[in-house]
Amino acid sequence: MDITTMLFALALGNLSLAAALFFYEYERGKSLSWSTWAIAKQCQAVAWLLLYFNGSGVVPDAVAIPVGYGVLFVGVGLEAGALWESAGRLAWRRIAYPVMGLSVALFLACYAIDEAGMRVVAGALILGVLHLAGAAALARGWRGGSMLHRFLVISITVLALLVAARGILVLTMPEGWGWLSKGLLQVLTSAALYLLMLLNGFGYLLLAREHQRVELDRLALVDPLTDLPNRRSFFAALAPWMALARRPGQPSSLVMLDFDQFKRVNDSYGHPAGDTVLRSVAEVCKRQLRDSDQLGRLVGVEFALLLPRTGIEEAMLVAERIRAAVEASPVKTERAMISMTASFGVTVIRPDDSTVSLFKRADEALRAAKEGGRNKVVAAPAAAPPV
Repeated sequence: MDITTMLFALALGNLSLAAALFFYEYERGKSLSWSTWAIAKQCQAVAWLLLYFNGSGVVPDAVAIPVGYGVLFVGVGLEAGALWESAGRLAWRRIAYPVMGLSVALFLACYAIDEAGMRVVAGALILGVLHLAGAAALARGWRGGSMLHRFLVISITVLALLVAARGILVLTMPEGWGWLSKGLLQVLTSAALYLLMLLNGFGYLLLAREHQRVELDRLALVDPLTDLPNRRSFFAALAPWMALARRPGQPSSLVMLDFDQFKRVNDSYGHPAGDTVLRSVAEVCKRQLRDSDQLGRLVGVEFALLLPRTGIEEAMLVAERIRAAVEASPVKTERAMISMTASFGVTVIRPDDSTVSLFKRADEALRAAKEGGRNKVVAAPAAAPPV
């Protein structure tokens, strides 16, 4: 494959990736990183097309090379920026835009000095550095990354160094180095750029798919509104402590809590305000707990709290501390300051408990707190002594 054909392949490849992204995200709301990535691929496609037409003699050097390389640097820079945004660095534009502008200016200066040698050196070094910036963004997730993630980091880094090496070799050894002639080096660099297009393109799509799967797995165990364990996750955390309750040792306790008259918040201020209140009050509750305590959302505004190695007296104190904190923490919404209270039912986990009997007892204590005027902590009756 000659260089002109390779340029055409790079152009079509980037256009195909941009099209794949469009249809992949067609029925979903596009994130800013996705939009940036799509624009990056379109810029690269336009740049490679210009360089292809230049190689075919259609567009003159004076237009194709400055404009083509300038657009290419912007495209690769935006691609790296999309990766940084996916890594959580939302302020990447403050650095990336000046770097892209400086890269274009540096290339134009080198092109004005020497249309052949200096242009190749500057173009290869700039492209290598910009691709390395994308690899650095991916490397931030190395420790917790999958094998695919780590493969992409290593592969992109090696290929980016190969692209940059062309600029260094042209500068230090313009006639080549042994068997590594200028022509072979150009072919290797073009192949590296083609592989970088594929890895940055399909790799990014595969990583996005992988992140979505991880997020779906997380949402299967976490309540999306409050970021607390959901019913399924809470019951899984409770099971070993119920088993331990059958052995001699310090008891554990369960607290059920319900926010009083929460329906009036939704009816009076709307569901968005209700969601804000629920998130804020759940955060207030979490701040009163130890690291070992487990707060979960069961359904609606009904929550459960597991207190490992905590007797009934200590559990009552914890519940009272949470009750006072909720009462003292009004929530600011767009429409009003909303004050909330909560009612609590407390019980200790007994050796003969099943989840049904345990929650029934805690729920009866919670109902007694509500019937007693709300904003109260009520303990379930102690177990009857054996006859």
